[in-house]
Amino acid sequence: MKAKQILSTYVHVLDDGRSVAVPVSDSFWADLARGKHAELNQGRLMTAFTFSQPWPNWERHPAGEELVLLLTGEATLTLQLEDGEKDIVLDTPGAYVLVPPNTWHTAKTKVTTTMLFLTPGAGTDHRPVKAE
Repeated sequence: MKAKQILSTYVHVLDDGRSVAVPVSDSFWADLARGKHAELNQGRLMTAFTFSQPWPNWERHPAGEELVLLLTGEATLTLQLEDGEKDIVLDTPGAYVLVPPNTWHTAKTKVTTTMLFLTPGAGTDHRPVKAE
């Protein structure tokens, strides 16, 4: 067995307790949005990525809560709740948020930041962030 890198090989955590490595290509997210990975609709997908600018999109996950965990850097996670937007600052490695099901959310940062996500994939939706 050889160690893998979560930034380039995600982990599909299945409901039956098994986990399967998922190789990631440049087209992974576009393919996922087009329904090319229907097998990921069950269980959860563990991913991580590094970014240094605000996300260009909002996303939501109707199938369940999403765990968003800060590994390095700092970011502000914005949730669109019924009573307005709520900003949650993640500025300490290990800080996390459980995003409620079907809640639109996005993230902003000005520094290089790496976050880990444990996401229920079924029905995931995206929309662009409007320019401010």
